[in-house]
Amino acid sequence: MSEQALRKSAAPRTTEHPSAPGTSPTALAGRTVALVHEWFGATGGSEQVFRHIADLVPHGERFVLWKDRDATEPGLRESWLARTPLRHSKAVALPMMPLVWRTLSRQRFDVVISSSHAFAHTVKLGPPEVTTHLSYVHAPARYIWSPAFDGRGSSPLLNVPRRVLQGLDVRLSDHVRGYAANSQEVRARIRRYWGRDAVVINPPVDVDWFAAAPAADRTQARDYLLGVGRWIPYKNFDLIVAIADAAGLPLVLAGSGPEEQQLRRLAERAGVPVTLEVRPDRERLRQLYWGARALLFPVHEDFGMIPVEAQACGTPVVGLRRGGLLETVVEGETGFLVDSTDPADHVPLLRRLGELSAARIAAHAAGFSPARFAAEMTAWIDDECR
Repeated sequence: MSEQALRKSAAPRTTEHPSAPGTSPTALAGRTVALVHEWFGATGGSEQVFRHIADLVPHGERFVLWKDRDATEPGLRESWLARTPLRHSKAVALPMMPLVWRTLSRQRFDVVISSSHAFAHTVKLGPPEVTTHLSYVHAPARYIWSPAFDGRGSSPLLNVPRRVLQGLDVRLSDHVRGYAANSQEVRARIRRYWGRDAVVINPPVDVDWFAAAPAADRTQARDYLLGVGRWIPYKNFDLIVAIADAAGLPLVLAGSGPEEQQLRRLAERAGVPVTLEVRPDRERLRQLYWGARALLFPVHEDFGMIPVEAQACGTPVVGLRRGGLLETVVEGETGFLVDSTDPADHVPLLRRLGELSAARIAAHAAGFSPARFAAEMTAWIDDECR
């Protein structure tokens, strides 16, 4: 089958389904199920997806490498790695993860569903003759397969260890029966790196909640640009500041991370007001989306739930023409995409924001709802497990 045909066959569906989140796949009735995730943080997008998967399979036992100290999720069974100092450093723990997943538990399950962005898809909780392993992939581990995307693991000194881990990643996952990818971008990488195909099931976004803001939030003046996310180098928040400066528009940066002090220094030097909102709660984040002229998202993401949240609030997205934005933004209708990382090339697009309809933007975002995710995941699981 051609690449074009493959992409068409797995194109994300944007119509709503009548199924509600929490509907359990019928093929799992009476079968033991393990649900497996990498490390579990407090606020990550992959953790949100894992919760939705767990809602579909309430009788599944949930396993993680470890739970971060600020994560309050109940009912997670941590691996033996959680009892070691390695839990404090993902990069140092990475080479150990394949071993941990193969020694996770002596229990055996009828079905294993992994939520993977590192090595969770290599977990083995029963022989493939009796255990069906399905894997929802947020991305093949960037550290070892595509470090140039974000710089982590890109040192030439890591070339040899990276090749070793790549070989392990492929060999230890040959028992996986079926893959689902969170985007066409990730599907293409699964084919390139692992030689396997996948269906595409976009992550669930709580679009109804973001759309249903109080009237006071929905009638704001929309007088600033917005950047949202983890303040780390590959998210390009320095570029976001430069774009706002070039456009002469105020900017709000919402998030947290190790780049905070650097961003504060950039904010002080900028020719426009730059406000940092550190760890805004969910309600405050919704207010910020509704008050923004546009979300700036100049980053290559695997999918990107933040642009969908913004669009649910009628807020257009201006970002790079690559990765998940190719699937979440309709060019010229719900935002604008650009190939360049030159701030000056973003300015003309910001001047065209008045061409866009907030109602059209919000209607597009509605297609990424939890109900759609539940229906597509249920259909995929039932199809693979029958």
